[in-house]
Amino acid sequence: MRYAVLFEKTDTGYSAHVPDLPGCVAVARTVKTARRLIAEAIGYHLELMQESGETIPAPRQSIEFTVDESSEEEFCTWVEVKAPVAVSS
Repeated sequence: MRYAVLFEKTDTGYSAHVPDLPGCVAVARTVKTARRLIAEAIGYHLELMQESGETIPAPRQSIEFTVDESSEEEFCTWVEVKAPVAVSS
């Protein structure tokens, strides 16, 4: 599975969030570390959703976003994660 992740430059590094998984976020000093941490966060997020009986949403295939002109740097990329047992379509 791959989820779209939005990264934004902050005063102390980078923040990352997953539009398909509200509340799934990560922060780090570098993009590389933020990417690794958000991949781990997605895995944990999906695991907790499954354990609590929540429906796991299928990741969207495309995303539209507006660039924040006040931000120094923003970008969107895909992060691959292992698919949980049950995903809704």
